[in-house]
Amino acid sequence: MSVTQQERELWIMGLGERIERGTLICSYLAEAGYRSRTARVEELETDRPLGIILDISPHAVDGWGILASIKSRPETRDIPVLPVFLSEKGMVGGVFPVAGFFLLPIDRDHLAEKLAVMGFTEDAEDYDLQVMLVTRKGDEGLAHAISDLGFSLINAYSAKEGIALATTAHPYLMFTSFMLPDYSGFEMQERLRLYPQTRNIPFFVLLKESTKDGERMAMSRSVEHLVRKKELSREEFLAYFRRRQTSSA
Repeated sequence: MSVTQQERELWIMGLGERIERGTLICSYLAEAGYRSRTARVEELETDRPLGIILDISPHAVDGWGILASIKSRPETRDIPVLPVFLSEKGMVGGVFPVAGFFLLPIDRDHLAEKLAVMGFTEDAEDYDLQVMLVTRKGDEGLAHAISDLGFSLINAYSAKEGIALATTAHPYLMFTSFMLPDYSGFEMQERLRLYPQTRNIPFFVLLKESTKDGERMAMSRSVEHLVRKKELSREEFLAYFRRRQTSSA
């Protein structure tokens, strides 16, 4: 495989032995000019994809554990990951794009580097930019890290409180735990998209580095009600990707 081909390859992960569940997504991506294939987390030891499409549904094989593994390693944590909800037959029921994932306890150097690369810290010293942190009990380490980067901090302790504050305070960035007392992080983001003033706020999701099997299944179940009754069409799914021309090489 050439370097160019490898750079353009997307991996579908979380399928376990049932790799046929990734067939439909692979066919969709081929229409947009992307090379794609199913892959296992062990393959990240030797190769790097352009990005990872990760099944986090209850039908997945440890999708949330795979995500934590990817984000816990310096070698792989900057690979973009797009969580999706695949049905038992591989139909796309939901897509959950976020600005990024961070593991707790926060790696302050990685946080600073990631936000700088994304261009979010350039104006922090010149303007009073507010960052909202939505967690059950607050996170002192992350709060200090955000403040040290020059941002003002707004704390919220539930998704409903965060949404109420965000619609009036208009934060520059948002960081939220995935599991909140009332909604999941993905549901909170979907509700924020209903309001013009909060629709485009960069939204980062915080995950625990280690979770039990029951916790990970609860995380998968928490997004089931966000899944559409009718699966996403090819055009709807590809709207999450920049269309590319298929190379002749």
